Amino acid sequence: MDFDATFDAQYPSLVRYCHRLTGDADAAEDTAQEALVRLFEHEVEGPEPAVRAWLFKTATHLIRDRYRVDENRRRLLEENPVLPAAPDGPERALARAQDRSVARAALDRIPDRDREILLMRYEGFSYREIAEAVAVAHTSVGTLLARAERRFVDALEHPEGAA
Repeated sequence: MDFDATFDAQYPSLVRYCHRLTGDADAAEDTAQEALVRLFEHEVEGPEPAVRAWLFKTATHLIRDRYRVDENRRRLLEENPVLPAAPDGPERALARAQDRSVARAALDRIPDRDREILLMRYEGFSYREIAEAVAVAHTSVGTLLARAERRFVDALEHPEGAA
């Protein structure tokens, strides 16, 4: 497997996924790099979708290991807020920050697997890729996504409740 080609093809998407999962740009980059290193240390071979699923699954496990406690994740988000790329006006910037905060809080209240499959789907994963990454039958992914979306919407609509 060609390291440079695999890195170029997978790194940007993997960093975005990790960033959405952690809320921390530095941790996302570190996790993506570690997952790619492990890919080559373990000499993973196969078709691109299988390699991609392995890579994202490994990154997910690395993130779980690193951020097992919710309080740690919240602390990191407070210390390292995600800023918009282009400066907005004060009202728009505040609204965007509030929207991100509400979405992050809702994501934090749903089960880990729900959060992971929602973020993978948002990142463009196929049902088969999601199934492989979370170790379920591909025929179950549609149902799992629908349930995860309902839980996310419920967490948005009822911020005081727990998932």
